[in-house]
Amino acid sequence: MRNSSYTFSQKKVSCLFDASFGDIHTFCKKEKVIIITDDHVYQQHQEKMEGFKVISLTPGEKNKNQQSVDLVIDQLLELETDKQTFIVGVGGGVVTDIAGYAASIFKRGVRLGFVPTSILGMVDAAIGGKNGVDVGIYKNMVGTIYQPEFILYDYSFLDTLPVKEWINGFAEIIKHACIKDALLFSMLERYSLHDIQADSTLIASLIEQNAAIKMEIVTADEYEKADRKLLNFGHTFGHAIENLHELPHGYAVSIGIVAACNLSEKINGLGFDDAQRVVKLLAKYHLPVDIETDYEKVFDVLKLDKKREDDYMHFVLLNKIGEAEAKPVSMNFLHEHIKSIL
Repeated sequence: MRNSSYTFSQKKVSCLFDASFGDIHTFCKKEKVIIITDDHVYQQHQEKMEGFKVISLTPGEKNKNQQSVDLVIDQLLELETDKQTFIVGVGGGVVTDIAGYAASIFKRGVRLGFVPTSILGMVDAAIGGKNGVDVGIYKNMVGTIYQPEFILYDYSFLDTLPVKEWINGFAEIIKHACIKDALLFSMLERYSLHDIQADSTLIASLIEQNAAIKMEIVTADEYEKADRKLLNFGHTFGHAIENLHELPHGYAVSIGIVAACNLSEKINGLGFDDAQRVVKLLAKYHLPVDIETDYEKVFDVLKLDKKREDDYMHFVLLNKIGEAEAKPVSMNFLHEHIKSIL
């Protein structure tokens, strides 16, 4: 087990890599833990959670809403949860979002930890303190920034992870490579998804490397005033199509990454000309790179994105692989070129 600590404005977060689920006792007594998970994870790993109080949710992005949070809060009240209780989210991005949001608002904040069980959760969703729920088709419209006290990485959860969820998580890994790490991008070009799945040392190293990339960004910019905006690469168009087409998050982000690369080539002055190289890598990891859609419906969703200010959208674009920047792009330009971008 390796412990790396990161300091935020109000909390220190410990990342326990190559740990086991039982290492939760390092932070909290079993009787003070309430686990929030979903039915899929609970059915696969019930033995790990034996003896804990468990709230199990219906899985899926369509259930990442205020109603699910209200159900969690009702059960927390039934369990007589107090301020010293540790809520521990055990699952993928939907679970950690709901668990983090519930912990941040219940009794104005109770203690929180995460055990991410998916690639996407381990490299992205559990890191940085952002949590919340969707409102209809609009992604993450309600939420808070509330840091966990620990993130525990038990790689044995990956043994039961469906291949589709491996693919889903690699969109965020490729995103990190695009915005911050050209060497990581080149390494991903050398391997296949099968190569990485078959090598436990390689996957552990890759998860830790990506967790470090995101942690370094979010500790330097907890409230998204500067570089944290770069983590939105691929998410602007990605969020616009995710719930419209009921796509897994990583699949939507992959299509959004292609759109952001195409836009990067269209914007004068950036000099980016590697869109096809990015598309090739996404396709190599079995991620979608285009979609048939109703462009006007996509634009209508895009107009309500949190990154919009007046007549501009703050868009993350690439100068080159490994180097990104956020630039304002006019909504008129996006509307005019949306068919050739997406």
